[in-house]
Amino acid sequence: MSGFRRSLVPPLFTAAVMLFCIGLGVWQIERLQWKRGLIAERETALAAPPVAPPRTLAEAHALQFRRVVAEGAFLHNREILRIAAGPSGGSGFEVLTPLREPDGRVVFINRGFVPIARKDPAARAVGQVSGTVQIGGLLRLPPAAKPGWFVPDNRPDANHWFWIDLNAMAAAEGLTSVAPFYIDADATPNPGGWPKGGASLAPLRNDHLQYAITWFSLAVAALVIYLLSQRRSGRGDDRIPRA
Repeated sequence: MSGFRRSLVPPLFTAAVMLFCIGLGVWQIERLQWKRGLIAERETALAAPPVAPPRTLAEAHALQFRRVVAEGAFLHNREILRIAAGPSGGSGFEVLTPLREPDGRVVFINRGFVPIARKDPAARAVGQVSGTVQIGGLLRLPPAAKPGWFVPDNRPDANHWFWIDLNAMAAAEGLTSVAPFYIDADATPNPGGWPKGGASLAPLRNDHLQYAITWFSLAVAALVIYLLSQRRSGRGDDRIPRA
């Protein structure tokens, strides 16, 4: 009986590996279709003419990645720095500055990236523009919750921000009447060169087809390895002298 059970281990293990790999391959195919739809949706939104910022969350959902132009005055003393990697891989921060619109509503503007050496606003004082400004960029909706287990928790008490949580950011800065969306500023240069905007215009990567092919190939490889091992076992049995 024990020999029979041992003989079942290789095929069962191979079947489990194949099902796992095929499942991941199918999931990547589904992700491929989702990513293609997302890319097409973003390209359509980027090609549309700019509009004024929406007034409600429902309107914002319909305008995700649409070009918008907001007008107001920056509240530089309330800016928030989100820890981020720069376009060329260096460490630094994204500068999220509240913009108070003429009617009093506040919209967070992701003005772009600054390296660690420019963390202190005094190191980029020329870019702290005052008065009424017009800001063009892409409308973005914040995640409903922390994007994933690998993303650290925000620490408002220590002013450490790893993902955009508009409600928590507004509370930390004592802001009210905050819009339920934010704007990623476009690549229009800021005075002094910092912050550097335009990160949202980077093309979306779509590697899901390669990932799917890899997983399906691993499933085939598992089957081939099993068949070869069985073939060798069979040949070994044939060479055993008969009693």
